[in-house]
Amino acid sequence: MDFGPVLARSNLLYTLLYMPATRTQIYLTAEQRKKLDARRKRERKSLAAVVREAIDAYLSPGEADFRKIVEETFGSLPNLEVPSRDEWDRSYKWRRD
Repeated sequence: MDFGPVLARSNLLYTLLYMPATRTQIYLTAEQRKKLDARRKRERKSLAAVVREAIDAYLSPGEADFRKIVEETFGSLPNLEVPSRDEWDRSYKWRRD
């Protein structure tokens, strides 16, 4: 079986997707590498793909941007009517079955 065309396409795909990227070397503990290897096998991805996804998740807006989001949206519903606590249905009781 001739894998030439398949390899050519995969090399082209790699070049298009990752050549603009910056090569970076990092040191991992044995435990970190073991966990990453298990995850990449489970998800059928390359180690690089799993690391890039982890970095993207780490850099995405999260807890640090929470205050900014609250400040930007605070008061966005100034006419919202909230019933008083006296109007709440207190007949419902939590039960563990």
